[in-house]
Amino acid sequence: MRASFSGEVATYYARHRRGYPPEVLDALVEAFGLGAGDTVVDLGCGTGQLSLPLAARVGAVIGVDPEPDMLALARQGALDAARANATWLLGADSDLPALGRLLGDRAIGALTVAVAIHFMDRDALFRAVRPLLRPGGGVAVVTNGAPLWLQDAEWSGALRECLERLLGHPVTATCQTDEAGRLRNQNALVRAGYRYAESSVQYDAPLTIDDMVGGVFSAVSADRLPSMQGRATFTAEVRDALGGRDKVTERIRVWLQFGTPD
Repeated sequence: MRASFSGEVATYYARHRRGYPPEVLDALVEAFGLGAGDTVVDLGCGTGQLSLPLAARVGAVIGVDPEPDMLALARQGALDAARANATWLLGADSDLPALGRLLGDRAIGALTVAVAIHFMDRDALFRAVRPLLRPGGGVAVVTNGAPLWLQDAEWSGALRECLERLLGHPVTATCQTDEAGRLRNQNALVRAGYRYAESSVQYDAPLTIDDMVGGVFSAVSADRLPSMQGRATFTAEVRDALGGRDKVTERIRVWLQFGTPD
């Protein structure tokens, strides 16, 4: 995992990254029989988009991320939501064995990885977590829709053109949210000895121009953020490209890939 989501990028992430509808939490709970007696580790937790709603469904959530600024915002979000059962740890996927030693005999109900799996060593991670899982527990890799600039919608094409002008090169990064990325997750889970299953949740939701632009800036390294004037200019260009609209409709498909040890 790389710690590149610092400073203002972390703030954009907390404010503008989309969360998860209740159906996604329902699927996670059902897949592993999660309940009030369970601890869930949310690896690459960011600012808590999945950790915080999960904390309302289980006994405890441990959010792990390599970026201190992300964790600080996640902690503040937990305080604001009065989620006293969320704990935040600085770490990466390679630290999972150390976390296991810290947990001791306390097995976890699930390990979740939402959005961040493309930063991790899947094979090593899925092997390392097996000894930590209670019977019936497992791993869930969650993909929260396609990148804003690669969706099958007119507004997404307009955004991509603006973003390519801003960056000066084509923008094709899928963040491994596409079918090929999901296949990599599946294959790694099977290689590590897990029974594989998947499901998805699809829904439409409004997307404001501010959230669209903020979502883009949440995916840019902190050292590559434009100046404040550059950000304002980019926002105006996106709004003009969308005919002055302040809101569009985004169709989101959340993929959930489950691994349960054989």
